[in-house]
Amino acid sequence: MNFIDTHAHLYAEEFKDDRKEIVAKAIQNGVSHLFLPNIDVHSIQPMLDLCWSHPENCFPMMGLHPCSVDEHVEAHLFQIQKWFKKRKFYAVGEIGLDYYWSTDFKEQQIKAFRLQIQWAIQQDLPIVIHSRNSNADVIAILKEMKHPKLRGIFHCFSGNAQEAKEVVAEGFYLGIGGVITFKNGGLDKAIEDIGMEHLVLETDAPYLAPVPHRGKRNESFYILEIARKLAEVKHLGIAQVAEITTQNAKKVFGI
Repeated sequence: MNFIDTHAHLYAEEFKDDRKEIVAKAIQNGVSHLFLPNIDVHSIQPMLDLCWSHPENCFPMMGLHPCSVDEHVEAHLFQIQKWFKKRKFYAVGEIGLDYYWSTDFKEQQIKAFRLQIQWAIQQDLPIVIHSRNSNADVIAILKEMKHPKLRGIFHCFSGNAQEAKEVVAEGFYLGIGGVITFKNGGLDKAIEDIGMEHLVLETDAPYLAPVPHRGKRNESFYILEIARKLAEVKHLGIAQVAEITTQNAKKVFGI
């Protein structure tokens, strides 16, 4: 079986002591492609270093995370945009809106989100969306900016069934992560009527580790636990889940 982790922060400080082993473990267990979302101007170099050391397995995105938006947002975006002229990236991400921690820079977040969507359309790249306590605004913006080239993944989807339907109606995939294994997570119900052709797998490592590792550091190898649970929810074999989600991921990232 072959798996693709569509969202993992394996360059993060949490992996500084065993990064090489963690990546090797994932690859050896069939997680052949690891897509790395950028966070801010400081995460660019660590992310690219990992991609340069594993060019056949690690693939970078470029974007400004909504939680990294502050009063200097324009300067951050200027630095990030320059990178698209330097090398290939597989998506504009991780971008979006996050109202969970603070709404102090809500307007700046919205402005940054819209601008980065425009970058993606101009470069014919998918976007990878972070949305926390902001699904209504994110979906409204996607509908408003609808474009034949606008596509991507709603990372770590945790909305309700209606929101799931709205997201896939806009042509986006739902990123299914560790939340699907949580007893009261509700993700299994939210995607009950969503076809497998709209789903991809992700870990969001080092965050949101699936059961039985919940509360510990997440890693890409644990995508197998997520796949097993999704197979159970969709009444499929794990090999079917691996095949379908892998093809979906290849399609959205153009590999």
